[in-house]
Amino acid sequence: MSYTRQDVIVSRDCPAVTVPYGSPVTIEKGCEATITQQLGGSYTVMVEGNLYRVEGVDGDALGLEPTEDVRHVHDGPVTAQSVEDAAWSLLATCYDPEIPVDIVNLGLVYSCKVLPVADELYRIEVQMTLTAPGCGMGTFIADEARGKLLSIHGVDEVKVDLVWDPPWSREMISEPARLQMGLL
Repeated sequence: MSYTRQDVIVSRDCPAVTVPYGSPVTIEKGCEATITQQLGGSYTVMVEGNLYRVEGVDGDALGLEPTEDVRHVHDGPVTAQSVEDAAWSLLATCYDPEIPVDIVNLGLVYSCKVLPVADELYRIEVQMTLTAPGCGMGTFIADEARGKLLSIHGVDEVKVDLVWDPPWSREMISEPARLQMGLL
């Protein structure tokens, strides 16, 4: 994880998503960008006063080593508990691009259920919310969570539902995250 700002020149046209609206864009080669956040395998960059999220696989456009999604493999038999442990671990690698705290510690994940489908094959059902109902990054964050959870060995299907009840509040943020954000 890194919170240090870093100025870079974009070396090639780079796909990105606007923050907080979630619209796909291309950051053009030669643009000056400031990396403001490097968390969870993605980057938040500022270009001409606007924030964008760049996936880790495109890190080379920012002069960094590209990261690739890695299949999460567990040693030993695949059990509901091993899948659940891996699920919570991976959910903690999903970040809101504007806040340097993962969605688990922000209190955005309300539930993560692991259901058997067949022998050593499972379905994961997640209920999560956002800090604000109008957040344009909601579908993007949910899709990122879904993709990471599908990488767990033994997981056949993942359903991530965005819910609004109960409404999220700052009290749902974990104590370590509140301390990190200066809220204590």
